[in-house]
Amino acid sequence: MLMRSTSTLLAALLAASLFSGCNKEKAPAAGATATTPTPTAASGEPSPDTVVATYGDGQKITFGDLNDRIKDQLSNLDKQKQQLRKQGLEGLVVERLVQAEAKKRNLTEEQLIKAEVDDKIPQPPEAELKKMYEEAKERLPPGTTYEQVKPQIVDFLSGSKKQERAREFFAELKKNANVQLTLPEPPRERKTVAATGAAKGPENAPITIVEFSDFQCPYCSRANESVEQVLKAYPNQVRLVFRHFPLDFHQQAPKASEAALCAQDQGKFWEMHDKLFANQKALEVPALKGYAKELSLDTGKFDKCLDSGEKGSIVQADLAEGKKVGVNGTPAFFINGILLSGAQPFDEFKSVIDAELQAKK
Repeated sequence: MLMRSTSTLLAALLAASLFSGCNKEKAPAAGATATTPTPTAASGEPSPDTVVATYGDGQKITFGDLNDRIKDQLSNLDKQKQQLRKQGLEGLVVERLVQAEAKKRNLTEEQLIKAEVDDKIPQPPEAELKKMYEEAKERLPPGTTYEQVKPQIVDFLSGSKKQERAREFFAELKKNANVQLTLPEPPRERKTVAATGAAKGPENAPITIVEFSDFQCPYCSRANESVEQVLKAYPNQVRLVFRHFPLDFHQQAPKASEAALCAQDQGKFWEMHDKLFANQKALEVPALKGYAKELSLDTGKFDKCLDSGEKGSIVQADLAEGKKVGVNGTPAFFINGILLSGAQPFDEFKSVIDAELQAKK
């Protein structure tokens, strides 16, 4: 099937780059509460004063009452619809470009993807393949040989590199074709979010990004690449403020946040921040204390700070602030109060930042 490889790569690309985050429902993080707009006649919805239920002695519930009751959920649905449209548009554009490029080179789409993606990723060393096989052998069906599972191991170890190369190739195609996405954006809601916490960037920067994050969330770790790109691209225009939002199903995240705050007392918040994200599968208290030692912190002060739980109140205050402004998944970024949720690519940040900078001229 010619499109199988292309579609698989597209799915991986889009899933990894658009609207990904940690939350209970495994769905795009909900945005901040918004006032439900009055439906138009064209929407096919009842008018706000339409009675949708009665009870008691002539008491009524209107369609407007119902919308007000579920306005958060409706707002989230609107955001998901826009996100799906953007994701679908991105996929459609890339599919068309791949088809055109394959035709131009007199190749099938599968051959094009193989040449530009698969063939440009070196196979992992044999020693690494065998090591993974030995580590997984006990969990494999009895009698499973190395040669039988080698292709799957290669795919597993090469997968992320192939996704990255696919992103690069698709970006090249879009650049060469001068792709301009003109899908209309709905009005962006702006929230007032306190920029309190560890920060990078000039204090008087015209753009402030407040990030709510969870050290155990893999999407938060993935988002760091985009955030670093933003800081490099806008060194004088952007200030980043980090706030803590450990999700309740990430049991080690609260203590990891406390560890970062204890490190902040010794001037090494960002060093600990990077260390925690680099070691997301090892966030137990002994490991946290080990990271403090690796960072040459005063371990006596750090251990006392961590064991006392004295930073827990700061973490809880950040959680409360995040919930107040509509955060229910991580990472969540407020760019001058405008919500951008999930592990977004650099271009998503850029579109909001450039619009904000233009508005300030």
